Amino acid sequence: MIVSLLVTAVLYAIPFGRTLAWPLVLLSTLAHELGHGLAAAVLGGKFEALRMYPDASGVALWRGAFGRFAVATVAGAGLVGPALAAFCLLAFGRTPRGAKAMLGCIGTALIVIALLVAGNAFALVFIVILAIALLVIAARSDRLAHMVVVLIAVQLALAVFSRSDYLFTPTARTASGTAPSDVAVMASALFLPYWFWGALCGGLSLLLLAAGAKRFFR
Repeated sequence: MIVSLLVTAVLYAIPFGRTLAWPLVLLSTLAHELGHGLAAAVLGGKFEALRMYPDASGVALWRGAFGRFAVATVAGAGLVGPALAAFCLLAFGRTPRGAKAMLGCIGTALIVIALLVAGNAFALVFIVILAIALLVIAARSDRLAHMVVVLIAVQLALAVFSRSDYLFTPTARTASGTAPSDVAVMASALFLPYWFWGALCGGLSLLLLAAGAKRFFR
């Protein structure tokens, strides 16, 4: 955990560090968009496509005959996606053997996701490269797998804070264009103001991170 935090601090302190950290930022984008798409699928809709862009923006395309609560749930699932992913990594990858199994499962799942829902070339290439890297690491040492799991969990946890401004904006600007933000969609579906839903999703994310850290250090 300490090494992961130090690596992250160094990346953002050295020249070109942010460029080197760019793939780590994309991890939170992937977790965010998968949160939307998988929530839609779980609720009976269809996860049609996942698109990612070099500026670290993304969009999940889905459809379904959903009511207001389901629409809000799908929107909110993306906001808590990075924190939920970090919780799972910390909770189930707390031992080297568990981390190795976790990376193997994630890598396999990402291959399936890339084949089924990657909606543009950038998303396809990134997801496939990530999946192969995780599978290769899982096939090697338990210790390396453990370090990678913690590093990814730390990046996803930090993304909750570094990208928290998105929780309190009514619009989202991506490479696909401008659209209502996730919290604006929740507000439209459930009537309360968008900042309330941003605060609620932010609080839930913090609870997930705290629960994951508690289990990891237990």
